[in-house]
Order: sequence, then C-alpha cells, then structure tokens
Amino acid sequence: MPRAFIHVQHLLGTGHVVRAAAIGKALAGEGVEVTLASGNSIPPTLDVSGLEIVELPPVKSPDAAFTRLVTPDGTEIDDTWRAGRRAATLSAFSRNSSDLLLTETYPFGRRQFAFEVAPLLEAAKNRPNPPLIATSIRDILVRKTEIEKEAWMADQALAHYDRILVHSDPDFVQLSDSFPFAGRVAPLVRYTGYVGGGPRPEPPGTDGEDEVIVSCGGGAVAHDLLSAALDARTLSRRADETVWRILVGHDVSEEAFAIFKRSAGEGIIVERARRDFPGLLQRARLSISQAGYNTVLDILIAGVPAVFVPFAQEQETEQTQRAEALAAHGRAVVAPEAGLSAERLAAAVDDALALPRSHHSVMLGGARKSAEILLDDIGVRTA
Repeated sequence: MPRAFIHVQHLLGTGHVVRAAAIGKALAGEGVEVTLASGNSIPPTLDVSGLEIVELPPVKSPDAAFTRLVTPDGTEIDDTWRAGRRAATLSAFSRNSSDLLLTETYPFGRRQFAFEVAPLLEAAKNRPNPPLIATSIRDILVRKTEIEKEAWMADQALAHYDRILVHSDPDFVQLSDSFPFAGRVAPLVRYTGYVGGGPRPEPPGTDGEDEVIVSCGGGAVAHDLLSAALDARTLSRRADETVWRILVGHDVSEEAFAIFKRSAGEGIIVERARRDFPGLLQRARLSISQAGYNTVLDILIAGVPAVFVPFAQEQETEQTQRAEALAAHGRAVVAPEAGLSAERLAAAVDDALALPRSHHSVMLGGARKSAEILLDDIGVRTA
C-alpha cells in the first residue's frame, strides 16, 4: 500500500491545514496510508478521519505581520525550540517508508521553517528509494519586496521538487499572476482546480434572497469593513432598499459583536457567520467581503457580483492580487482597505451591481485532482 507524508504549517488562519487535510483524505480514499504532520493545533471542526495525525510542537504568528513565531502560551521561539521541532519532524518522517512527501506552501512561502523543511527534504532524497516530492500551493502567492527571495523559491523548487500543485482555476488565476519566475518552474506545475466548495446546509426560508451579504471570514482583521458596511446601505443608489445581512466572524469578541448589532440601522441584519454562507450567496444580489481563498471560491461558485475589500495590512499582497485578478475578469469591483469609508464602499456596491451574474463553471475538485496527479506521478516513477 502506498504511503504519503504531508507537512503543513498554518500560522494565523486555518486555510492551509484545511487544504492539506482535504488532499490527505482524497489520497486515503484511493488506498494511500497518509500521515499528516501539523505544525499548529488542528481545528476541532476539521474532519481528519482516516489520516494518521502527528502533532508537531505547535507554533503560530501572534499577528498579521508574520515576523514573529510564538508557542501557544505566547513565548517567542528560539534555536532550542527549533532544534526540538526539527527532531520531531524528522522522527515522524523516519517511522515509515514513503512514496510521497508533500509540503504545503514551502518553498513558495514559510521560509521561516527552512530550518525544519530543508533537512526533511534532504532526508527524503537520501533514502535508498526516494519518494516523489511535491508542494501544494494556493492560487495566489504573497509577493516579496526582494525579488531575490522569489528567485530562491524557484531555485528550491527546481532543486528538490518533482511536482508543483497549484490549487486554482487557470481561467481565473495562474501562477504567473503572482510569481515572476513561473516560467522557470512551468514544467513542474499542474493546476488542480480549487480545493473546497463541498456541500453545505441550505439556508432556511427566504434567507439571502435578493440580499447584500457582507462577510469577513473569522473577522479578526475586518473591523473597518464591518464598520463601513453598517453605514453604506443608505448611501447606495442601487441597494438602499434591499436587506443587508452582515455576517460577523467568530474571532470577533462578543462585546464587539454586540456593538455591531446595536449599530445596525433599518434593513440591516447583523448575525454571526453561518455554515450556510454559500447558500446565502446563491440567492444574493451582491457579496461584500475580503478576498480570502475560501470566500472567493464560494463567490465564484455562486456567480454573484462582488465587492472585494482585500486585507492588505503589513505588506500583505495575496488578497489584493486575488481580488484584482477577479476584477480583471469582470467578476468584481475592488475597494481598497486603505482609506475605506461608507461612501467609498457604497460607490463600489453601485458599480458592482452593474456587473452581470456569471454562469462560468468554476474548476473545482482540487483535492481529488491533486490525488490523481500525485498517484499518476508515483506510477510513472515506479513503473
């Protein structure tokens, strides 16, 4: 029976481990024994049944700057911690032979973990029967201010990797949209479609019908968006008579949530984020959101016109690039986070409502397609 070892590190949000687990489960469904080594605590809501879970010493980023790494109790990591983490990873990998080593994001990000992943790659390559080595990356990479760092990514991929899985629909977003050395690594790249988009509960009653749906993911970095949305409804020329439903993420405190609810005027519903969010979008007139991977996927599937207010603090470029790529396809209007006001948001809403609803079929099934590609690669290598 083939064996796979997946290494994943999420630092602030949970999208990375969600995608890694989805690929792991798709591989397991094809008869592969999968070990998922996670460098942070796995969310209790994430289904990892059928996978062997290795909980590495956990680490996270305390904020969106991603310049510091801390343990769950807030202690900044040091060389002693790094040595222990490296030993734990290599020990987990050495327990079994592997036909596949999959690193999530690295080397196209997570360079802070080279102390751990570089030895892991060397251990894999030095085995008598080296595994296929692949990396799994989302649709958009975070641009670096120093192009030398991006050249390093390409160098590492060419030196150590057999396959690069890009989890996007190339009709909307291609690796070259966010990576200047995409041409160098092109022979290794395969597009899988988006990972996610599975079935969700249907909204009750008429919830969502002809509404403006405002969402913010977990909401930890969405205060400005939520505040502007509360005041934008009465300023819109095209959406001032429809219901605006504002979904507040569960990372927003109860105190802040209560303030948002008290601030809601007529025609505005404020409630916590819902599992039936994709169903609300299917019925909605318009979506207003940030531009995270999972939210954008739900919007693409629904085909609903959108306003994106991409998170762009601390030199973050990922969401802005994703939003601009969709805007270039006539799918959305972008309202920059810097200087956001109710007036600017209302103007963006009016512009977005002039866009047609899309009926383009989005390339999905990224986890299943990833498993197929990797198993084909293993077959080619072992034939």
